[in-house]
Amino acid sequence: MSAKISNPYDKRYAQDNFYWGLKPSALCYEILKHLPPEKSPTALDMGCGEGRNAVFLARNGYRVWAFDLSAAGVEKTRRYAEQLNLPVAVFQTDINSYRLQENYDILFSTGTMHYIRPELRDEIIANYKTHTPTGGLNVYSILIEKPFIPRAPDADVSAALWKSGEILTYYHDWEILFFEETIFDCNSSGIPHRHAVNRIVARKI
Repeated sequence: MSAKISNPYDKRYAQDNFYWGLKPSALCYEILKHLPPEKSPTALDMGCGEGRNAVFLARNGYRVWAFDLSAAGVEKTRRYAEQLNLPVAVFQTDINSYRLQENYDILFSTGTMHYIRPELRDEIIANYKTHTPTGGLNVYSILIEKPFIPRAPDADVSAALWKSGEILTYYHDWEILFFEETIFDCNSSGIPHRHAVNRIVARKI
């Protein structure tokens, strides 16, 4: 995709500090548990941000590809991986228009799936499932709507939160290895707020 693509995170990711920090998502450890890296599985981090999860997976022996809409995020991920001498293939694209052409053992996304437009979810999830081989994992952390949680102060107007449990309807024919719904505190904007989230690890059988 063209480097002219931009989004509100470009300015945030252009800073020297890491907007989301460097600690990997807890779901990365679920990947280690359910599909260990002995045979160097392939992984695609969809919406990689500044690279914290992609770099963690590469450091642990996975063959990692990663993309983000933000050009600044892509460049920051690339630099971070290079500093650690890790082979992470990073590219820029929009999750709404990008369709997988190759198979990946692990499809991973945290905090990005709510940018998929609701009318595209059926098509996109079907594409992801098709391009996951038997035994592969789809691993997501998805922001969900709760009437008692206000919109985050740094929320993008294009975001469309999922319904509680909605992601499970797409994986009724897969083995659900892990699922939880939780609420967590966040300070990403410098203003304390909360998010509700569904986290899922599903294995194709």
